[in-house]
Amino acid sequence: MELNSIQRVFLIGIGGIGMSGLARYFQHRGCLVAGYDKTQTALTLALEQENIEIAYHDEIDYIPFDFNEPEDGTLIIYTPAIPANSLILTFFQDKKFSLKKRSEVLGIISKGLFTIAVAGTHGKTTTSSLIAHVLRASGNDCSAFLGGIATNYQTNVLFGSNEMLVVEADEYDRSFLTLHPDIAVVTSMDADHLDIYGDKNSMAEAFQQFASQLKTDGKLIHKKGLPLQKGLTYATEGEADAFAENINIKNGNYYFDFRNQQTQIKDIQLGIAGIHNVENAVAAIQVALFLEIDPQEIKASLKSFLGIKRRFEYIINTEKTIYIDDYAHHPEELRAAIASLKELYPNKELTVIFQPHLFTRTRDFADGFAEVLAQTDYLLLLDIYPARELPIAGVNAEMILARMKPSSHTKKYTVKEALDYVQQQKPELLLTVGAGDIDKMVEPLKAALQNV
Repeated sequence: MELNSIQRVFLIGIGGIGMSGLARYFQHRGCLVAGYDKTQTALTLALEQENIEIAYHDEIDYIPFDFNEPEDGTLIIYTPAIPANSLILTFFQDKKFSLKKRSEVLGIISKGLFTIAVAGTHGKTTTSSLIAHVLRASGNDCSAFLGGIATNYQTNVLFGSNEMLVVEADEYDRSFLTLHPDIAVVTSMDADHLDIYGDKNSMAEAFQQFASQLKTDGKLIHKKGLPLQKGLTYATEGEADAFAENINIKNGNYYFDFRNQQTQIKDIQLGIAGIHNVENAVAAIQVALFLEIDPQEIKASLKSFLGIKRRFEYIINTEKTIYIDDYAHHPEELRAAIASLKELYPNKELTVIFQPHLFTRTRDFADGFAEVLAQTDYLLLLDIYPARELPIAGVNAEMILARMKPSSHTKKYTVKEALDYVQQQKPELLLTVGAGDIDKMVEPLKAALQNV
């Protein structure tokens, strides 16, 4: 299906961060847009306020009249997270509608555009958002599909006036293999999504294939140490093609110098915290230099970047109380968040509320979660958020606790018990982490800490 022929779009799983971006994109193009999601969220409510009709019942009767029969110009987009027995999905399949996965549609959109694609098991949302912001803030413009809500723009999709496109390339279900970028960035290749890939080697092969799909004369940038044969490497230390040095913290802000063989940019102030974000910024700087953006423009853009919702996001930042919310749901992401907090606030005790995401991920990485969470001073562990999965016998949050040294500071809590704990104990340094619905706790926790 050609992009210009699409007139009506229905999205199954419209509330997902990537799907909602596509919904906004097609509405911006003047298409009729509607969708289904099982849960009403702040994001689906925002879409409804933008005049996008959303059904919350997986029943055929809730499909809008305009999508009852397949017609030329009608596209159905679905996410792999939707169950195969979904009644709405089955209806469109049986009626022989044109159905495409989100990743396939991104491939259609990016065709013919200068595409910068950022892949990685973690770091891709912040890195792609940094790249898009540097382009926008330096006056070079771009369109972008982001995996989070960029605070500078209060949206996950940007509409540019040129042929430049920044996309987050998702490795789940091998989705990123629909892309053929001009510039590719690979931030990380830690084992994940083993329910899809089976083992780490198969996942690494998919990343290697993604890296090989660059257009002619395309450029590859990847974190130092990844098993990719070509491309330019980056790191937060030396012995990489591009790296940060003289990293230091002043008044809670990260400063560093950037260096590659041709360019040095000194005393960069990063608008967001975290040593892992310094690493993400190095990748973004190298992309910007490939695009011949002025180094001083890059420096100013990084200072003005306000971050991504739920990516090391400060909810409270006072002398008495620090509360940060983060999307981390893999052991290495947790490690980065916890390490940054300990570096920023070495004299404060760290309380973490963690909601594991997926039964398979908990099963596959229980040892890793236990090792990283042992670095906390107080751990409040919630039940697993199942997302698209059915329960697996014997797999639960207690698997993580069983691998940790027994402690009165490390316990399983219900959501209500965790809220009561914070209300009573008023921790001075609090981190909430997880990719499920733990974000629903943010406002109640904020109120509890502020005595509202």
